[in-house]
Amino acid sequence: MRIRFLTRQRQMTRRVAGYHDLRLDGISDLLFRARDASVLDIGCNRGLVSFEFANNGAALVHGCDYYKKGVYIARELFADILGVTSRFEVVDLTGGPAALKKSFGKDYKSRYDIVLLLAVYHKLKRQTTDDKLQQLVQHLGERAGRYFAWRGAHPEDDEIAPALKKAGLTRVQTSEISDTIGPAAIWARR
Repeated sequence: MRIRFLTRQRQMTRRVAGYHDLRLDGISDLLFRARDASVLDIGCNRGLVSFEFANNGAALVHGCDYYKKGVYIARELFADILGVTSRFEVVDLTGGPAALKKSFGKDYKSRYDIVLLLAVYHKLKRQTTDDKLQQLVQHLGERAGRYFAWRGAHPEDDEIAPALKKAGLTRVQTSEISDTIGPAAIWARR
């Protein structure tokens, strides 16, 4: 989706909806839990949401996206951040959990404190089978040590809930505050 907005100097075209702070609508509570956390950002785009977690004290940030240019920008963005270990990889998630394991290799953690799946599910749904998609969501849920955050559209939240429940997570927050970029939900490991 391309969104146009005006600046004083010129009109610009954005590749994704919302300013980066809007992307945090409904999940910003997780920023308060980022201190010393490890974060896995699935569909990280240019790493702007990951960057906010780093700014709020995350110690380790891993991100992936199929959008190569975005991944390269995320790498550059994190290149000079001291005290944050980061890694961003180009990953075709239609390959399921194996694609993540292959891309991150020995750096792929068995658990991340926070796993983000923001505005990605609908794209994967067009490219893979429901079974494979549910396996991927369950895998990501199993990787969530403390929290799992999702953003998308209805009825996606109902579709991913069974896989996250199998992964041992409980929904603790649902937000429909953003008309711009859709509903969000947070699951927690209890």
